[in-house]
Amino acid sequence: MSQHTSSYTINGKEMSFETGRMAKQANGAVFAKLAGSAVLATACCSSKASEGLDFVPLTVEYNEKYYAAGKIPGGFIKREARPKDREILVSRLIDRPMRPLFDKAFGREIQLVPTTVSADLINPPDILAINAASAAVHISDIPFNGPIAAVRVCYLSGSYIINPTYDEIAKSELEIVVAGSEEGITMVEGGAAEVSEEVMIAAIEAARPPIAGICRTIKDMRAAIGKEKLSLSPLKVTLANKEEIESMAKEKLAIAIFTKGKQERHDAVAAAIAETRAAFGAALEEDEVQLKLFDSLMEDIQYKLLRSGILDKGKRVDGRGLEDIRSISCETGVLDRPHGSALFTRGETQSLVTITLGTSFDEQVLDDIEGDRRETFMLHYNFPPFSVGEVGRLGTGRREIGHGHLAKRSVERLIPAKEKFPYTIRVVSEILESNGSSSMATVCGASLALMAAGVPLKAPVAGIAMGLISEGERYAVLSDILGDEDHLGDMDFKVAGTEKGITGFQMDIKIANVSTGILTKALDQAKRGRMHILSVMNKTIALPAQDISEYAPKILMLKVDVDKIGAIIGPGGKNIKAMCDQYGVKINIEDDGTVSIFGINSNSAEAAKAAVLGIAQDPVVGTIYQGTVKRIMDFGAFVEILPGKEGLVHISRLSKTRIASASEVVKEGQSIPVKLLEIDKLGRLNLSYIDALADSEKK
Repeated sequence: MSQHTSSYTINGKEMSFETGRMAKQANGAVFAKLAGSAVLATACCSSKASEGLDFVPLTVEYNEKYYAAGKIPGGFIKREARPKDREILVSRLIDRPMRPLFDKAFGREIQLVPTTVSADLINPPDILAINAASAAVHISDIPFNGPIAAVRVCYLSGSYIINPTYDEIAKSELEIVVAGSEEGITMVEGGAAEVSEEVMIAAIEAARPPIAGICRTIKDMRAAIGKEKLSLSPLKVTLANKEEIESMAKEKLAIAIFTKGKQERHDAVAAAIAETRAAFGAALEEDEVQLKLFDSLMEDIQYKLLRSGILDKGKRVDGRGLEDIRSISCETGVLDRPHGSALFTRGETQSLVTITLGTSFDEQVLDDIEGDRRETFMLHYNFPPFSVGEVGRLGTGRREIGHGHLAKRSVERLIPAKEKFPYTIRVVSEILESNGSSSMATVCGASLALMAAGVPLKAPVAGIAMGLISEGERYAVLSDILGDEDHLGDMDFKVAGTEKGITGFQMDIKIANVSTGILTKALDQAKRGRMHILSVMNKTIALPAQDISEYAPKILMLKVDVDKIGAIIGPGGKNIKAMCDQYGVKINIEDDGTVSIFGINSNSAEAAKAAVLGIAQDPVVGTIYQGTVKRIMDFGAFVEILPGKEGLVHISRLSKTRIASASEVVKEGQSIPVKLLEIDKLGRLNLSYIDALADSEKK
């Protein structure tokens, strides 16, 4: 293949696509650049096809090389290892809009490997990776009904920015990644700071022109240097007795598919299929291909029955109306020792959410190509096989990471700043049952559990999953979809937010185009559903608890002068180590003078705070201190008023009447109030016990 370069310019930034110079043995390879960021994307397929596959054997392995940013990996192993969460999330962004455009009849394994090889730390490489992967497949010999393209859209200071920089993303009120074809949008994912539905729609609309422009650029590349596509491997046989099988199965499935209850419906559908198969068993059992065709027909019948029931009769498989939300149950404080917990149940989807409050020592340290960073808010999502009544292996897969990320970004902007709530927060969602949008159940459960834990959320947040069934000009938008409606429908559309606006958004569309009118209706309907869910949640807990759990660490924060940091730490850390040992606490000091004290209880934390202030504060004349008698002399008593700072109470200042010895009034180790009368020229502190008592009596 000869070298070829095409480009497309967005907001003055040129995105270029080059092929024919690198990775020439791949079926397709594209080197994409945007300013100083670059991604090399390759597409390969296996040499042999498997006939009759009912899925697309596609894998996407996005990866970031540390050398791209001039870095050496941290830790002991100085090479890239297992995929980081962000690499998995970008892989999903590439997979989701592209997978529906591959034909199952191709039958070959397909692997896409987009690699970030240069990162300027200004322009995110993930958008480049999506476009480069699409271009690599489209110019290759792998059959593909594309291309697709993607852009990132931010809403900042009233304007929509296409493909913003990292700095612009950090400042934005909304940030979404939008992917689609020249005909329309097929995927949206992002988060926002409680923006309106109108702002979200406008952001999606702003993405349409550049997406169409990039798609045209990729099409022009194919026209210039594209390879001839490989042939598909469709089954060359048909199902014997198809009409008779379809007639019998349709009659039975028409009843079974509308059985209420997930397990009951599953059993009824399985029984209907088993009866049909038994009736034609002789022909089916002898031929594996016939069995595959039979299974495909059963799926197709269910697909048509579900959709016709909704479009023709407004009837969903569980009997609900199009906008009806399943019954909701909310509980908080269901576990004793976690610092917060909640059980959220919506229909047959249930999430047990726990909160753990930690200190700055528990922060998540991330080593990315942009540099080391720390996270004080974590949300982990677990989907065990028993949640759907199955046997399987426990573990964290790409689905768990993706769902957890969506829930996290839906809640994250509502978490108070570290200055207001100095805890590291870990949220864990255990999905105990699943039949439709466990990620949105996680959002609801997380909101309940965080408030129960005393985390001062800016507002409660809830999520809802929407669906779409369309046929020509007819369509129906479904609220709170079931697993079957997700699987057999045209759109999976998740929206999370508060009463004020949207905080999290994810949309996957399986059809060529969804109009602005449908999106607007879906968002309006989702808002009504979200408000209903929030109203139910608020009956259980509407405001954060006043106090955190007695089992959570106690954190106190204070500010000291920067020039006092050295004195607090002491030579070789002597002072700070001594305070940690004495009071049973941990102390962390930032370069700006922020001191964080972590204690197992309030008393220990307060005592340590007083000790730190004692070192950081200078004695003030006229102040009354609660001091400790350290030594008794003939002429008076030495009293420590602040850690390491002692003064003398002369015998004449211990009593209004004449005494022979200071021991007549005080004893070593005794705590007494003293007033600082003077700091002499030599820096000595002159204290008075009787003046402190007199001032106290006046009050």
